[in-house]
Amino acid sequence: AIKAAAQIIKVADNPVISVNGNVVALAAKEVANLSKACNAKVEINLFHRTPERVSGLFEIMKGVGIETLGMNADSIIPGLSSERAKCCSEGIGSADVVLVPLEDGDRCQALVDMGKTVITIDLNPLSRTSQTAHITIVDEITRCLPLLTDCIINLKEINNYNNKDNLKEIIRYIIERLIKLE
Repeated sequence: AIKAAAQIIKVADNPVISVNGNVVALAAKEVANLSKACNAKVEINLFHRTPERVSGLFEIMKGVGIETLGMNADSIIPGLSSERAKCCSEGIGSADVVLVPLEDGDRCQALVDMGKTVITIDLNPLSRTSQTAHITIVDEITRCLPLLTDCIINLKEINNYNNKDNLKEIIRYIIERLIKLE
């Protein structure tokens, strides 16, 4: 999944990394490194959106060397009624590929409905987000982002990735590990 995500991000015309407060708190530096490696914009997108929260996250990202979008949302993600519907036309609004780590399924589905290629990082292969995204990386975010960054820098090409097959393999792996606990 990491190799497939790296390939999609590398060939994207306008990749965007969408971050919420959890992503910034856990992995601001890793997001910055990924953004620099693939020339992706970073956009703050929050469910509980206030000017103070957006400004605070903006400052944290600025501290790791990334100017983020999201302060002045001027577009809407159709199909969402929450504050997460607000986005930037030069970011998520015009993106062809959106990385949405630690995401809720409703926004993931709305982005897919907009025609975006959606990549997610999620610990749960059964979550609505994992099942909806085009590529799901089932991993912990601070471990995954450096691997994705390295892969973007060094990957040549990958073929024949199927998200549903990948999720089935991950679920089989989890079941096998649980059975061994007995």
